[in-house]
Amino acid sequence: MKNTLKKLLAIVMVLTMLFAFAGCGSKKVITVGYTIYEPMNYLDKDGKLVGYDTELAQKVFENLGYEVSFKEIQWENKYTDLNSNVIDCIWNGFTCNSADDDGVQRAEKVDFSYNYMENRQVIVVAADSAIASAADLNGKIGLAESGSAGESYAKSFEGVTFKGAVKQTDTLLEVNSKTADFAVVDAQLAKSYVGKGDYANLKIVDALSSDVEYYAVGFRKGSELTAKVNAEFEKLGADGTIAALAEKYGTEAKPADHHGN
Repeated sequence: MKNTLKKLLAIVMVLTMLFAFAGCGSKKVITVGYTIYEPMNYLDKDGKLVGYDTELAQKVFENLGYEVSFKEIQWENKYTDLNSNVIDCIWNGFTCNSADDDGVQRAEKVDFSYNYMENRQVIVVAADSAIASAADLNGKIGLAESGSAGESYAKSFEGVTFKGAVKQTDTLLEVNSKTADFAVVDAQLAKSYVGKGDYANLKIVDALSSDVEYYAVGFRKGSELTAKVNAEFEKLGADGTIAALAEKYGTEAKPADHHGN
């Protein structure tokens, strides 16, 4: 009886140790909120999520000892998803130096990392469109992704009838089918789509591009992740990783200054 009890106690102790070691080896999962947006986050021909932001997020969080999970979101719900802990950060070509349509600066709603890329809002029209100036937009139907910097930019032009879309790519489809006169999208996305394949009949009106914007990662206010990610940006900028990713995905060859938003 005593031997049996000793054996049972030994088994319990071994199992306890195994569970303890398993717990020590497990990684905390970080959930990254994104939308499909080439070249930042998109599916390759095999259905695998790839892109500049995808790879950079994986590299940063893996270096920090986290397991990364990507969750596709609707952009207009990004703040709700972040603050309700559905996601831990917004990492998807998130413009940090602008206000939302409610007039509130985005930096007042989230904690931003150092910026890591430059961008602009660009206006895309049909190749045969006569739109060439701001005056030409008066009375026209314009599209942008709801809740995006593009929405604010589209509404800044006088006389525009604005329509929101779920995705930036949806706006290009509507301009392509001529159910809208123009779309406002990120320059990074426009470079990947406009004038190619199904979007060969579209063009960018360079004269109507916005001032420079900066991409950064958005975290909940007071999140400890902000400083951790900033430290990784410093390292990955210094060792050439960020520049190499930019070259791989055809984005800005030289990322923006990490210290300024």
